Amino acid sequence: MLRRALALAALIVSVGLLSLAPPAGAQTLPAPKSVPAFDGDAMWIWLMTRSEGGSVARIAARAKRSGLDLVILKAGNERTQWTQVNPWLVRTLHAAGIRVCGYHFVFGRYPISEARLSAKIAKTGADCLVIDAEGDYEGKYVQAELYMRELRRLVGPDYPIGLTSFPYVHYHSSFPYSKFLSPGCADFNVPQMYWRAIGTSVDSIYKTTYMHNRVYERPIYPLGQVWMQPSRAEVLRFRSLALAYGSSGVSWWSWQEAKARDFASVGAALPRLSRPAVDPGYPVLTSVSRGDIVVRAQQLLLSAGGYLRVTGRMDLATRRAVATFKRARGLGSNGIVTTAIWPALLSYEPTPVTWKPRGYALPVPPIAVPSTAGGAVTATTPPRWPARTNELRGRPGG
Repeated sequence: MLRRALALAALIVSVGLLSLAPPAGAQTLPAPKSVPAFDGDAMWIWLMTRSEGGSVARIAARAKRSGLDLVILKAGNERTQWTQVNPWLVRTLHAAGIRVCGYHFVFGRYPISEARLSAKIAKTGADCLVIDAEGDYEGKYVQAELYMRELRRLVGPDYPIGLTSFPYVHYHSSFPYSKFLSPGCADFNVPQMYWRAIGTSVDSIYKTTYMHNRVYERPIYPLGQVWMQPSRAEVLRFRSLALAYGSSGVSWWSWQEAKARDFASVGAALPRLSRPAVDPGYPVLTSVSRGDIVVRAQQLLLSAGGYLRVTGRMDLATRRAVATFKRARGLGSNGIVTTAIWPALLSYEPTPVTWKPRGYALPVPPIAVPSTAGGAVTATTPPRWPARTNELRGRPGG
């Protein structure tokens, strides 16, 4: 994992390629090491029957014409495996030069069973797996740990796994990003950056998403939209900013909503980036802050020698640990986590923690995965803070 300050001083990029490889001399945001299985241009498929009439040959042909390297197909919903991702489909698309990734929508009610189903999806020959965890997973830190532990046990440490979820981390105080994106769990992060559904601009969604997601230090692969009729200029701007922010891949939701003009925009040559990307900075944490970003900061403070519990709140012990950390580095003496100290914090590996019934976490040996006949797990979770809002309320089913 790269441990460095992610400077964004000069992000004017000249781009003239069909792929996501930046041109010689272009300056981009330094990013964590990419995940080759998810690199390049990709399109998501919810239902095969609504995408090119379900014809794998036509999907492959359109993907090649549109410069797509990868298709991401729904392969499971909670404990139900979808047969549209199978070894034959994977082999057929591979033969056409198209990589395949399966995505699994999980709820956290049966984390062990869901992990075992995710492992079956991986065994179809898919190049990677994306965990689609959203509102149902809020507050389920223990379940996220159980799921990831069992999944990694079954697929091994090297199989590429990503997380796709809400892009605005600060809106979802109890979503376990820090569990899914911790070392040894998901390898890459695919935030659902649907700017039209959220009601913002392409530039704004990049700035907000990167400000909060970069603290997890996983390669970010922006997921944009070709539904809700985005303009060609918006699609091209989204692709150009992906390059400027250092991403080695970008994907689109979704095939069945895409029109011919959308496929053309996804595969078109990129113009020069006329307006530079904006430095997103890092989130500022004060005494009233709470949520998963605080959890992440607390894990890093523990690794730096701080004495505190991981509570998800900027409590007195946490603010004292921040003040001590800052004084030791000449960065001030108060208990506020500022943009300036995040790079120093991120030079540490986050301390693994396990959640306890009282609603806070301790750096203790990881909990054992319980084994039950039905695969169901009942676990006590931390306090469930309500989400500020669901910024993806306009997303279609999938």
